[in-house]
Amino acid sequence: MRAEQVEFHGFSKHVRVTGPIVEGPFDLGRHHTLDLAEGDDVVVTKPEISAAERAVLDEGLAGKGDPTILLGAVDWGDSTFVRLRGRAIETVADVRRTIAGKQFDGGQGEKDRRTYLEELVAILTREAPTAAAIVVAGPGFLKEHLVRRLGEVEPALAKRVRVYPTAESGRVGIDELLRSGRATEALRGSVAAEEAEMVERLVRSLAGGVRAAVGPIEVPEAIDAGAVETVLLSESLLADAALAPVLDRARAARVRLFVVRDDGEAGKRLAGLGRIAAILRWDWVSPGRLTGSPGSPREGPRSGP
Repeated sequence: MRAEQVEFHGFSKHVRVTGPIVEGPFDLGRHHTLDLAEGDDVVVTKPEISAAERAVLDEGLAGKGDPTILLGAVDWGDSTFVRLRGRAIETVADVRRTIAGKQFDGGQGEKDRRTYLEELVAILTREAPTAAAIVVAGPGFLKEHLVRRLGEVEPALAKRVRVYPTAESGRVGIDELLRSGRATEALRGSVAAEEAEMVERLVRSLAGGVRAAVGPIEVPEAIDAGAVETVLLSESLLADAALAPVLDRARAARVRLFVVRDDGEAGKRLAGLGRIAAILRWDWVSPGRLTGSPGSPREGPRSGP
């Protein structure tokens, strides 16, 4: 079969490949769809593999059997739990509830908080046993209350939990923790966490002005100058034929190529910088910047989409 369309379904973790049958005893020329799941054997033949595609393949081979990490960002009335595995960030639960006020001890507010806490404990006891690491973050004291209550219910699980502060809860808190680098040790092995941290590192390098290159003009210049440590590339550019020679030169120079998903917060931040950027080994300034050439992504927002 010649593949014409490939779709990944995140919920089922299946890959659907559609295209015409080009070899076989029957149905030649007719379109067929393969529904592939993890563990299926398939042989893929491709005339040429680009440097960016090779980087993704190498990452996948190196990350075979990546650990699953359970991550929660919690606060009263607004909590989110996700699973991290490789590049995948899968939402386990968004728990949003209205919590009554604290005017009277033993009143509705206390009952709401007790019910909410038990709901979060139930999520942890259900999801944590299959996780290699468990991280709970948040802005207030709920995270400590949660781990303490988990210790009463499942002492062995509570001993595996790492607790970190964040300014926000919910999905915003998850993104904050991923890009902050504070939980690097606990999140080691998660490409999704590394992705957020790498883009944050790029933004910090941009703040210094001379340790980063951005956009399709500066990045090739920096690669040819031998100044690049890592190229960050939006996944939507993987099929860009015009960029292939640049990435081939980068790979030949032993530059790391790191592909960033388009649909995550890190991908949106990178898109705001031209979808391709580089973290540099040393201070370097593009000749275009020295001559004042217009049109650099630096003129736009540096820290967001």
